[in-house]
Amino acid sequence: MTQAEIMERFIENLMYSARWILAPIYLGLSLALLALGVKFFQEIFHVLPVIFSMKEADLVLVVLSLIDLALVGGLLVMVMFSGYENFVSQLDIADGQEKLSWLGKVDSGTLKNKVAASIVAISSIHLLKIFMNAENVEETYLFWYVVIHMTFVVSAFSMGYLDKITRKDH
Repeated sequence: MTQAEIMERFIENLMYSARWILAPIYLGLSLALLALGVKFFQEIFHVLPVIFSMKEADLVLVVLSLIDLALVGGLLVMVMFSGYENFVSQLDIADGQEKLSWLGKVDSGTLKNKVAASIVAISSIHLLKIFMNAENVEETYLFWYVVIHMTFVVSAFSMGYLDKITRKDH
């Protein structure tokens, strides 16, 4: 083996091992998930004492906020597990332990599309919350909220379409 081949192998092994730098980042996302869980239950504890005196529209806004938090939590779980499996190492789930049906089946392209779809869903809920409170929002802001949301929709559609045509070619 030549000196150049030894150097090449060393660099390749070093680069391949560098993927483990992502592991603590994915672990850190679990702390963000914990923070979302705390915020979710904080919202529930705030609404419980006043639920009977709340207007229906206000309750719907709170529920939409809870759905928003749940969608972001699901997005975090999907990114944590799929990202770890795609870029770091396969998860070793013990036999007999429950395993998520999509684990090991979501590649980076599919993950990207799922993230884009989740962002559109989260944006849709945010936009619905704004529309429910539209009388307190300036028209210019409403316009820009819709433009931003449509940007997310078009981006997600474009990514999905590009993924579809590139997968068809292979």
